[in-house]
Amino acid sequence: MCRHDPFGAKVRQLREAKGIAMKRMAADLNVSSAYLSALEHGNRSRPAPGLVMQIAGYLGCIWDEAEELKRLAELSHPRITIDTAGLPPERTELANRLAESIRTLPDEAVERMLELLRR
Repeated sequence: MCRHDPFGAKVRQLREAKGIAMKRMAADLNVSSAYLSALEHGNRSRPAPGLVMQIAGYLGCIWDEAEELKRLAELSHPRITIDTAGLPPERTELANRLAESIRTLPDEAVERMLELLRR
């Protein structure tokens, strides 16, 4: 199972596709290679919008690909909080059941749920 968050996985994919070493990219972006590695592996919080655009530019992302990186960065919170105050009880139950079972859900179930939510 991939431990990357969506943003980190995409950055790593793009970096590797261009044959850029992590240390080189980190130096060029003026960040530590430890930080870039943590970002790619989902062990850091969401990067600042400026860094996202800097990464997009560095990797040669334009238009749709740059927008995708921006969107993925917004979706890459490793510790999310869901506020269900004032919502029907079924929504609170859904949030709690997802929280308690997220680590054990089969990949197929996750893909089906994501497909439904992306519509």
